[in-house]
Amino acid sequence: MIESKTIIKVGIADMNIVKTPDIIRTSGLGSCVGVVIYDQTREVAGLAHVMLPDSSLAKSGVLNIAKYADTAIKDLVSKLIRHGARANFLKAKIAGGAQMFQFSSGNDMMRIGPRNVEAVKLELAALNIAIVAADVGGNSGRTIEFNPQNCILHIRTVNKGIQEL
Repeated sequence: MIESKTIIKVGIADMNIVKTPDIIRTSGLGSCVGVVIYDQTREVAGLAHVMLPDSSLAKSGVLNIAKYADTAIKDLVSKLIRHGARANFLKAKIAGGAQMFQFSSGNDMMRIGPRNVEAVKLELAALNIAIVAADVGGNSGRTIEFNPQNCILHIRTVNKGIQEL
């Protein structure tokens, strides 16, 4: 019997979990970072589309956990464990974090892409999750798609084609 694959789409400042045979995808990664965390042996993966580095930047009101590196990654790991992943088997692949616009000022606040990448790396390190592949930086947008069965991350970069990590 042939398994049909469903593509689960993750929006901006969103996250979701997928198990084999399904695939997970997000597009619109400019300065945002796509964080894929997975347990290869259990064939389960999660994807967070991180928009900003730190939830302390949040305005008052309801906090969107998926929007910030410091809250999204912890929540994604919790969801993965609830879906059968084992914490000590988790690995990560990341993409995005581009500097989409050039600014003449040296203002660090405008470096959203590099700050997002740095925040994601710090959160993953704090949780002892190794980053096994990354395609970050530059100034082009990306779409990523991850298959938990073979753990290949397909990255389509604007004007640069497709690569696999």
